[in-house]
Amino acid sequence: MDTGELAWAVTATALVLFMTPGVAFFYGGLVKAKSVVSMMMMSFGALGLISVLWILYGYNMSAAEGPFDFAGNPFSDFALMNGDNETLIGATFGATFAIITVALISGAIADRAKFGSWLLFAGLWATIVYFPVAAWVWGGGWIYSLGELTGLPAVIDYAGGTAVHINAGAAALALALVLGKRVGFQKGAHKPHNVPLVLLGASILWFGWFGFNVGAEFLNDMANVGLIAINTLGATAAAVIGWLIVEKLKDGKATSVGAGSGAVAGLVAITPSCANLAPGWALLLGLIAGAICALAIELKFKLGFDDSLDVVGIHMVGGFIGTLYLGFFAIGTGLFTGGGLGQLASQAIAAFGVAIFSFVVALIIGFAIEKVIGFRVRNEDEIAGIDTVVHGEEGYAIVE
Repeated sequence: MDTGELAWAVTATALVLFMTPGVAFFYGGLVKAKSVVSMMMMSFGALGLISVLWILYGYNMSAAEGPFDFAGNPFSDFALMNGDNETLIGATFGATFAIITVALISGAIADRAKFGSWLLFAGLWATIVYFPVAAWVWGGGWIYSLGELTGLPAVIDYAGGTAVHINAGAAALALALVLGKRVGFQKGAHKPHNVPLVLLGASILWFGWFGFNVGAEFLNDMANVGLIAINTLGATAAAVIGWLIVEKLKDGKATSVGAGSGAVAGLVAITPSCANLAPGWALLLGLIAGAICALAIELKFKLGFDDSLDVVGIHMVGGFIGTLYLGFFAIGTGLFTGGGLGQLASQAIAAFGVAIFSFVVALIIGFAIEKVIGFRVRNEDEIAGIDTVVHGEEGYAIVE
């Protein structure tokens, strides 16, 4: 790795790390004013805990020795005591992905989760689910090797459609079921308390996502930087338009929260596909993802689960869209771009495999925590606002 690639690796790592505070702002603005500290602390708590676990053993687990290994040996280089320069910057970059994947889940349980229980879940889920799934997708595991094992085209997941977004979205659905509905849950009952905070968070996410998507090019001699960058811009912009069109047709108004949510949906969808789509197809992907996710967030009201901040509707659904879309339009291997149905089959196996595994394990961990120490705060604390109860702070205290 030359000095330019090394410098970009450090820069990209910082950009992706900044995305977790972006999630905190985005989620924090969406909840009620008396829960904003709790909501943001779940992201910052994940940042602290998952960083430590990744350095101790998570990075070791993220590289499998063979396609049939569940994960790498967590004790192979415990606490990274023997890593060289390139290994350590690669480990740091990987840590930022682990952090934000866990932080994304927290949006499903806004307004009603105990902080200590959340951290316990975060540590267990990262260890049992994220670290192994990272090995499956990028570290030589069964998804990485699916093409060789089956004769199908290799699975494409450049930056985390399966490992990050489907993974987090499926876990979010499980936790939403474990904790149950908020008091007074119904359509229109819970509104964002600070819309500018939501847009600030979405803007930070869009900014940091260039590190998220383009970042790994320091491992590839910067070969596809231009394609990845233009697709990260284009798909996201198109998703904003797609979401706002649906919102206007459905509700009569195009909202700023919708614009921010559309941007996130586009970012999610382009994550797995950013290096494998022509820019025109990336624009179409963004438009589709924005429109479908704008409709998908309504499913919680029809199906009766309280995914507070639409992690399922945006991250799981958007992750599936971006992952499966490659089966149709991936450069050279998509159904309409020179290939057959093989790429779609590979993408579907990977996507559904990760979703089912993450959902089942998250459900088990969540129920266990709820039964042993409790996961949800009391209803009266939820109604009053959990910031002062859980953290002893107020988001907007006026001091004389």
